[in-house]
Amino acid sequence: MIYEFSDLTLDLDRHLLTRGGQPVKLTKLSFKVLQALVQAAPALISHDDLIDQVWGLKRVITPDNLSQRMKTLRQSLGDDPNQPIYIEGVRGEGYRLVPEVKIESAQTSSRSSWRGLSSRFLVSLAVLALALGYIAFDKFVLDPVADAQLAQSARQEGHAAARTETHEDKSLAVLPFENRSSSEEDQFFTDGMHDDLLAAIAKIGSIKVISRTSVMEYRDTTKKIPQIAQELGVEHILEGGIQRSGNQVRINVQLIDAATDEHLWAEIYDRELTAANLFAVQSEITRMIADALQAELSTDEHRRVEARPTDNLQAYEFYLRGRYLWQRRGDENIRHAITLFEQATELDPQFARAWSSLAATHFTLPVYSDSPRSEHYPLAVSAAQKALAQDDSLAEAYATLGGLADMDGTWAEAETLFLLAIANEPMNSTAHLWYGEHLFKLGRLDDALEEALIAYELDPLHPGTNAFLGWIYFYLNDTSNALKYGAAAWALGHTSGLYFQAWMNLRIGEFDRAVGFAEQWDERIAEKFDKLQIPLTLKLFIEAKIDAAKRPLFLERLAEHETIDFIQILLTGYVSFDRIDEAYRVAAMALDLDGFHRNDFVWNFWRSDMAPFRQDPRFAALVTELGMVDYWREYGWPDVCQQADDSVSCK
Repeated sequence: MIYEFSDLTLDLDRHLLTRGGQPVKLTKLSFKVLQALVQAAPALISHDDLIDQVWGLKRVITPDNLSQRMKTLRQSLGDDPNQPIYIEGVRGEGYRLVPEVKIESAQTSSRSSWRGLSSRFLVSLAVLALALGYIAFDKFVLDPVADAQLAQSARQEGHAAARTETHEDKSLAVLPFENRSSSEEDQFFTDGMHDDLLAAIAKIGSIKVISRTSVMEYRDTTKKIPQIAQELGVEHILEGGIQRSGNQVRINVQLIDAATDEHLWAEIYDRELTAANLFAVQSEITRMIADALQAELSTDEHRRVEARPTDNLQAYEFYLRGRYLWQRRGDENIRHAITLFEQATELDPQFARAWSSLAATHFTLPVYSDSPRSEHYPLAVSAAQKALAQDDSLAEAYATLGGLADMDGTWAEAETLFLLAIANEPMNSTAHLWYGEHLFKLGRLDDALEEALIAYELDPLHPGTNAFLGWIYFYLNDTSNALKYGAAAWALGHTSGLYFQAWMNLRIGEFDRAVGFAEQWDERIAEKFDKLQIPLTLKLFIEAKIDAAKRPLFLERLAEHETIDFIQILLTGYVSFDRIDEAYRVAAMALDLDGFHRNDFVWNFWRSDMAPFRQDPRFAALVTELGMVDYWREYGWPDVCQQADDSVSCK
């Protein structure tokens, strides 16, 4: 569809805004805001409705967020809010498009495709080398065994946003199913069916469904339904159980109105144990949920709900066992999962979900083992491509390819892939989280925060999401929120919480606490990653920040260990102590590499205390070499950088 208004043309199929035939650069969110205004014209669209249409989750986006986004859009259009040509704001009510809109039908297809990815990205993945990854997020510092008491504290104190009152009636949490089989070994089957049902519901864009990590916190809980719903921020709860015996299976489920703790419906399914029957039951339950929540399904959503991923029961069981192990992470579990997914795809080469899971495990294994990325990343690409060849709606496959492109620094490719993941599964918390990390790397902190808040809304008890929120707020100098989410991440088992709290306590002047957290972090890293033999401790760095007399020793240690393995602390350390030349020498080491190390240090660019590094004339050349400037010109500039003639200026 094409909309013409004033001197502008909005082409939804091409995702393009033009003026006089020339493109007008808009960020993704600005484009969505303008689209909502154009489609509502000439009517005024309220703040709440606009937030709902653009972000979909009213509880985490405030009118202030909307006001900032509208300011960005107006700047892109060259519109003056005091004398608006395009967008008129009505105080306390909403916004409307000023000019008359003409509508035309577009002849071109809007279908995006993974097949158009550049050969550079696909080839470069084959040469990625083993590298030390960034210390935060869901990558490699997650402690799979969270302390129960600390986790409980996090639920009570660190998740205010998840507990706020909501008026969203299309929201749901699917609690872990009870294994009612005589064998505990059947737990994989119960958990797998639960996860598959959850994934099926998540494909319905109008239903907010809480992701797996958060609902698994309530396995064997004694909490009442209303309390669980309040903690997760949902209006409905689905619970059930599965019993398998021989070639028969019984599945019972019940949908509960959380406010009243009353059953809306309950069903028992007794079926012969076949793949077709299992998927038919999943589809029926999903449709009943949609009907109960009055969620209208699009044609694509109907197709996905009714899909039968495989007709091979054994292949499906291999797949369920593989997912069960992969969810538990760890070197041995992931390797075993890879074998199971390979067996599933051998039995059914058209089993797209098994191919997608195989891609995810190859992507994940180097994080938890000594296996080289150069070996597993090409296998991840191949498996993801095979998955999408069978089913081009799989968000997991797009997100995996997006993560690989992001590591490689093919930023535009990553952007496209993450947006494809989100477009196909709007309620996929991982896709939002990874896209947020991508935006964070590129300095788009406000946009990263929006994606992180959506991920949090969908998975409030995910340790990595809480950690990521903490880091964003740290970079935005929001101390209160940084401390809250950092503490929650640590309470939920994310060991980067120690690292984070060390930095935060240093910032607020609690030096003894900062050193204490640094000591614990050093000990934890030594325990988990002694193979890295990191000689530069966080404690030493913090002590040097506190006591000027210790800085010569620290700088001496930095010089002794100027290797790419320590680029994060090298860069931060040199800038912290006004050694800008040394910092750029370290950056140059990364530029000489291919693969992950080349982009590993870009997270550091956007901290407030890195301003001297950004303001140096060499920074423009650095971000140009990294491909960031080309990306910014296409997708939007970070708050601290802007176009300056043919170069870039940052503050």
